[in-house]
Amino acid sequence: QVRLVESGGGLVQPGGSLRLSCAASGSFFSINTMGWYRQAPGKQRDLVATITSGGTTTYADSVKGRFTISIDSAKNTVYLQMNSLKPEDTAVYYCNGDIMDYGTPFITDYWGQGTQVTVSS
Repeated sequence: QVRLVESGGGLVQPGGSLRLSCAASGSFFSINTMGWYRQAPGKQRDLVATITSGGTTTYADSVKGRFTISIDSAKNTVYLQMNSLKPEDTAVYYCNGDIMDYGTPFITDYWGQGTQVTVSS
């Protein structure tokens, strides 16, 4: 099994910045894709950004130009740098990993516990 451990959430003023971290630990063969999703109260969970092990990234339109996803392969850790934060960015942010286990050709989807990001003056 794989565990995703998140950190970095908190309270920030509009226009401020936060950096989220998510470290993957446990036994696995390789990481295919990692990403961040968010869910506001009463809303569905939406994709924020993803990154493949090869460095290909995708972003939701709402965060393009403000958020940057990156990965440290040596540490199996993905980061989300969030700049120019807006109140509408307030949500629980979840780390996601599409990870291949040992001995299978299949990818398993793992999730972190979520971390609260609140943008308010």
